[in-house]
Amino acid sequence: MRNPADRKKRVVPVLLAAGILLLFLFPFAAVRAETAAETVRVGWFESPYNRIDQFGRRSGYAYEYEQKISAYTGWNYEYVEGSWTELMEMLKAGKIDLMSDVSYKEERRKDMLYTSLPMGTESYYLFISKENQEIDPSDFSTLNGITVGVAKGSIQTDFFLQWEEMHEVKTELAELSGTDEESFQLLKEGTIDAYITMDIFSDPKRLTPVAKIGSSDFFFAVNRERPDLLVQLDAALSRIQDENRYYNQQLHELYLTNSVSERYLSTEEQEWLAEHGPIRVGYQDNYLAFCAADGQGKLTGALKEYLASAETCLENGTLRFEAIAYPSASEAMDALKRGEVDCMFPANLSSYESEQMSIVMTPALMRTEMNAVVRASEQKEFLIQKEVRVAVNEGNTNYEWFLIEHFPDWKIVYFPDTPSGLEGVAAGRADCVVISSYRFSNISKLCEKLHLSTVHTGVDVDYYFAVEKGNPILYSVLSRICNAVPPSITSAALTYYSTEDVRTSAADVIREYMLPIMTVISVIMFVIVVLLLRNVQAERKMLEEKNLVRTLNRKVFVDPLTSVRNKAAFDEAIEDLQRHLEEGSPKEFAAGVFDCDGLKEINDQYGHEKGDLYLKGASHLICTVFQHSPVFRIGGDEFAVILQNQDLQEREELIREFEERQTILSETAGRKWEEVHVAAGIAVYDPESDGSVSDTVRRADKLMYENKRMRKKEIR
Repeated sequence: MRNPADRKKRVVPVLLAAGILLLFLFPFAAVRAETAAETVRVGWFESPYNRIDQFGRRSGYAYEYEQKISAYTGWNYEYVEGSWTELMEMLKAGKIDLMSDVSYKEERRKDMLYTSLPMGTESYYLFISKENQEIDPSDFSTLNGITVGVAKGSIQTDFFLQWEEMHEVKTELAELSGTDEESFQLLKEGTIDAYITMDIFSDPKRLTPVAKIGSSDFFFAVNRERPDLLVQLDAALSRIQDENRYYNQQLHELYLTNSVSERYLSTEEQEWLAEHGPIRVGYQDNYLAFCAADGQGKLTGALKEYLASAETCLENGTLRFEAIAYPSASEAMDALKRGEVDCMFPANLSSYESEQMSIVMTPALMRTEMNAVVRASEQKEFLIQKEVRVAVNEGNTNYEWFLIEHFPDWKIVYFPDTPSGLEGVAAGRADCVVISSYRFSNISKLCEKLHLSTVHTGVDVDYYFAVEKGNPILYSVLSRICNAVPPSITSAALTYYSTEDVRTSAADVIREYMLPIMTVISVIMFVIVVLLLRNVQAERKMLEEKNLVRTLNRKVFVDPLTSVRNKAAFDEAIEDLQRHLEEGSPKEFAAGVFDCDGLKEINDQYGHEKGDLYLKGASHLICTVFQHSPVFRIGGDEFAVILQNQDLQEREELIREFEERQTILSETAGRKWEEVHVAAGIAVYDPESDGSVSDTVRRADKLMYENKRMRKKEIR
């Protein structure tokens, strides 16, 4: 049995050691707990940097960044609201600890601490009101003597003073302490003539950009009395950059890519387009879902939808395109070099190949995954093969450059076309065919027959317009288009044109493998039909035909020229409103009727193609102004709108805006068919005087004709 005294001797040193260890670790535990629980007061100014939606949820560039920082620091945030100028003063006074979106100025260093890494880069523009007709954006001398508003204490002031001196312009600066929205109101009221802010704050319905005056990095700034926060913040920013070097860029694309300046053609670009005519686009034939010529030789595929959207995507001009098909991408590129076309699609040259060929690439139009079609029996082992023979179509330079860039060790084996390349893979003369994921539907049936399957290469490819070097104006116009056309347009188009062929292939499979079953079913149906009474058969046939016509009428609701809803859709909308009235649940609404003036003269003088462009321009204007209402083309040159909710309440302001935009377009258009002259009439449903919805439409039609007579009288 052990001696209790010995046990005591052994326990005491252990307890002493444990106590010393606890004393040593306690400060670190306390610091950790304090850091994790620390609350940081951060400035919150309403903007794309800090947003609160209708559900009370926060988001924005700065908000997302701050949440990322808290993952590394453990901070909790207390949000202190105010204008940017007010919050800057609060930061200096120690009333807040942290502020986002602060540009570097040497004189600010005495009042605040800057992070070592920026949180992004921003650009500053001079804007005027859309209603301002006295300032010409192409003539800076018209700025002399105007009053320019700028945020008090901001770096924009320094940039603008330098810009003024460089362009020999003299204005009167008004430093403002309110929010951007309050400054926009001063601009609308005429208290100031122009306003300087980031282009992301601009609204094309209210503002016109005059000039870019500068750009700078922006940082997080910390109260000068809190260097402890700066140390943690710098460490967190460094970890974020190590984790994802593109973090700033991704946030910028998510929250700040709303540059209205990119949606305006410069005077030089407008003059070039007026003189040059349609932009000629060379494209690769038989390359769906991206592009191909249909049975009539006209462009189809995602490029067709892209160009249709591009025609009206800019605010101060309608673009025209002429699409020309070539058998291969290399032949389309040769046509570009010969000057037969202005640009070609699809192209995906690297910077080096572009330089060697004196070609430049626009921003990307479309993106696709690249798959390798391989023998199904070798699908699992394919990506670990040491030697790969890849089948490539003769003349397909896009795939040649793709392989050089991403798989330089693969050996190219040329085949006349894709089907022969697939047969070569099945026969063992090649190991794979590389193809876009959107194009697989074109070959899926053949792959099934040849027992081929797909493997994702792990590489995505961007497709661009290729332009010859030395044509900067065309390049600038195409770049504006690439930034203005929504990615959703191309994504939806690629999906649509890739699934069309899947449906066709499925039908082929059914016809091939279900023929015996269909034969039996046909015989049975024939016997049943013979046994039916003739009158029952006739009634059923009439009913089926009637249902078919009704179904087709309900499905075909889109006008093919303007892409707005058509007369059938308008009739259904009127019936729906009438049904609500008859059921005792009346809705507040107004009907608008619009008629294009001068369409016949344009058709007679310039041709129906120009008349179609005139109608598209008119349709675009109506959709732009009445953007919350359904728009219908109800006749050759006649449109209708049903106004409810916001557009109904703001109808008088909208009709004024409609007239003002017409005037601007007519004054700036380079050609007769680019002008817009539309008579309009809007009537609000009145249950006292209107017995039906049709009565409201008739009153709107009458008001439209009165407007048309007044417009003709003014012209005389």
